Amino acid sequence: MFWKKIIILYFALPMLFCLPSKAQKPGNIVSEQTIRKLGEKHFFSISPIPDPIFHLMQGKTYKKNCTVARSELRYLRCLHVDKDGRKIVGEMVVNKAIAADVLAILRKLYKAKYPIERMRLIDYWDADDERAMRDNNSSSFNFRFISHTKTVSKHGKGLAVDINTLYNPYHKHLKNGKEVVEPATARPYLDRSKHHAYMIRKGDLCYRLFKEKGFRWGGDWKHSKDYQHFEK
Repeated sequence: MFWKKIIILYFALPMLFCLPSKAQKPGNIVSEQTIRKLGEKHFFSISPIPDPIFHLMQGKTYKKNCTVARSELRYLRCLHVDKDGRKIVGEMVVNKAIAADVLAILRKLYKAKYPIERMRLIDYWDADDERAMRDNNSSSFNFRFISHTKTVSKHGKGLAVDINTLYNPYHKHLKNGKEVVEPATARPYLDRSKHHAYMIRKGDLCYRLFKEKGFRWGGDWKHSKDYQHFEK
């Protein structure tokens, strides 16, 4: 029995030293050396929602009236690159139906150094879309119904992804004449003729990759524009 324990320790020790470090938490910048050491595959994964993540979601993106089962959702981890070339650990909760497609898209965007500034769970903003969008956060799942209906929205099902939300706002003119811009601080970025590092353009790599996987882009909508939004 003693020697069996020694043998188990012998093989287990190398694995213990390979456990993710604090520098590999979502939101942290990762060095090229660390990526080479662990391999890119280490940073790209799909899993059922881990208990700590599900606990974080309670009362925020996963509200008491949520009709989407936990088993229908998946937790993604990835790498993304900001406009300054820094490689950052990202995370996102999506519907399991699109998890593989979204992770494949995010990996291609990373490889191409397509700039995404921030990719954290919107729960860190208490599931407040406006606050998260003002911080240019990219995300997916946030349970809610379409206004004045009992229909769950695409984001409420985790079937929509928003990328670089500050620089790619939602814009609509209501019938009462009111103009809606979300986030409210994004008005300067309604002028799509002006280039910004985080702007999504029709035909660019982000647009093409999502379209290839069967997503629709909110920038193509006729009665409103949602430049950040891709849905299936």
